[in-house]
Amino acid sequence: MMMNGLKTPAEAAIQLPETKATDEVAEIGTMNGPLASASSRRKHDVTSVVLRLACLLTSVIALSLMITAEESSTISIFGFSLPLYSKWSFSDSFEYLVVVSAAVAAHSVLQLLISSSRLLRKSPVMPSRNHAWLIFVVDQVFAYAMMSAGSAASGVTHLNRTGIRHSALPNFCKPLHSFCNRIAVSIAFTFAGFFLLAALTVVDVIWLSSY
Repeated sequence: MMMNGLKTPAEAAIQLPETKATDEVAEIGTMNGPLASASSRRKHDVTSVVLRLACLLTSVIALSLMITAEESSTISIFGFSLPLYSKWSFSDSFEYLVVVSAAVAAHSVLQLLISSSRLLRKSPVMPSRNHAWLIFVVDQVFAYAMMSAGSAASGVTHLNRTGIRHSALPNFCKPLHSFCNRIAVSIAFTFAGFFLLAALTVVDVIWLSSY
């Protein structure tokens, strides 16, 4: 009887830590999922804010370069010296680029304000799947708009640089060197904005597929 009395507490003493350890492992296992998910969501949020900031900068630079593109010069055609004056508002394609760049800049500012305030409060940048779908669609629309604006402006700039073949229309970018260079840089930043918006749509898709 005495041996049985000693054996029972000994068994209990051995089994009790095993039960406690099992509970701790189970508790850690249940915490790993939410912790990993929160960490992944935080990385996506920070990446989205950084890309949005870069998109804002590129669209503002493209806009500012385009609206300041203006130059006066002279050109010689058939021996006659003619005055030249060029401005971005003389081309519908350049005006389209200005409108799209301004819209993208405004969209980026709005999203940055919302995302930054949520990050500071340690809240998710995308509060719901419906919100994520809305941002994905808007980013995609603006990405296509930036691409089309850059392509349209590139066609006009190429024509200015090469002239029209088999005609007397000259290369206008020779006398309007500063104007054409400013336009070219603006178009380059427009395409950069397109790639950044495309990257943002990829981040949106990752968010939607992960949560």
